[in-house]
Amino acid sequence: MGGSCSDGLPSMTAPSPSALTRSQQWHAVSASFLGWVLDAFDFFVLVFMIDTLATHFQVDKSRIVDTITYTLAMRPLGAVIFGLLADRYGRRKPFMANVIFFSIVELLCGFAPNYTVFVMLRVLYGIGMGGEWGVGASLAMESAPRKWRGILSGIVQSGYSIGYLLAAIAARLVLPFWGWRAMFWVGGIPALLAFYIRLKVPESKAWEQHRAPTVGAIMRTASGHWKIFSYLVLLMTLMTFLSHGTQDLYPDFLKTAHGVVPSVVAYIAILYNVGAILGAITFGHFSEAWGRRRSMIASLVLSLAVIPAWAFGGSIGVLALGAFVMQAGVQGAWGIIPAHLNELVPDAVRGLMPGFAYQLGVLFASPVNRIEYALKGRLGYAWALAAFEITNIVLLITVVALGKENKGRSFVREHAHEVERSP
Repeated sequence: MGGSCSDGLPSMTAPSPSALTRSQQWHAVSASFLGWVLDAFDFFVLVFMIDTLATHFQVDKSRIVDTITYTLAMRPLGAVIFGLLADRYGRRKPFMANVIFFSIVELLCGFAPNYTVFVMLRVLYGIGMGGEWGVGASLAMESAPRKWRGILSGIVQSGYSIGYLLAAIAARLVLPFWGWRAMFWVGGIPALLAFYIRLKVPESKAWEQHRAPTVGAIMRTASGHWKIFSYLVLLMTLMTFLSHGTQDLYPDFLKTAHGVVPSVVAYIAILYNVGAILGAITFGHFSEAWGRRRSMIASLVLSLAVIPAWAFGGSIGVLALGAFVMQAGVQGAWGIIPAHLNELVPDAVRGLMPGFAYQLGVLFASPVNRIEYALKGRLGYAWALAAFEITNIVLLITVVALGKENKGRSFVREHAHEVERSP
């Protein structure tokens, strides 16, 4: 392989054929980060409009909560479609196609004339959301320097919380003045990211070295590593129970159980997403020194310890502080996931396997909002959230502790005589 990218980017002086310039590395990581920010924003705008949409479409609130479940359930299909494309044809073009797809669908949600059309659009949006993470994370982790992989993993994953934060800001600034349709119209802006990817982001050198000749070859490689794939699906199911179980219904919990007014709920959401961003970057950084699994366990212990304040706080201040620390721990564990999953899977299926495992976990955990909402009727809102997450976090710590890691693994062959090895 020569010293230039396959798409005609300028050649670069580098110590090895696999090297990217610092600028190219930055653009690749930035594109992945921005893609996840914008995708998460498009998902979370709905969380702040459950009451509004129920009133507009004249349905029960539970029917709007169901649309969140449908979106989560469709994400594995997107992971398979875009993951296969990414392993067969490269990271860049499928990434651009994915961003354009989910942006257009989000824009159309703002024009939905009735509940049925709205449900169909949220199903389609789930396909787009499911494809973004796997392709973007593989591109970022393959482009990032090994010594910075942990902290850059945290930065990329923090895009999820930044998207949630921007959705909370939009709920405060856009929703009251321009209405719910404008919230979705703003979600069409991410399509512009495709131009940035086209102009600035190079193709992955790791993909160029390990590209599979056919889709069948990709599937055979993936099926031959079913044990690690099964472990990753279990891990990501519990991780999804953790994130969506502590985030999706929390604004509604604050309104319903504690009578917090919507404007204050938005401010609390902004605060706990700042905690999430700090947690993802901090624990991602720690994972370089402590290891991936130890850092994840430390962050999970932090979340477990703060549950009393998060669920049972006697004042708005205590609840807000509990939510801040809770999300620092939750997203601290999540911040390690992009690096951890990409280091565990075979080279030839890095576009498919991490994203598909992630999104299958999302599928299996997609009833989380309905489960917690049902538990609310039997245990009360606070105990429904607390009991569910205590059980889940204990299980998750056990699964992480019993797993393995491959921290710092190289994704490229630095010399021609090196042979590919899969974990």
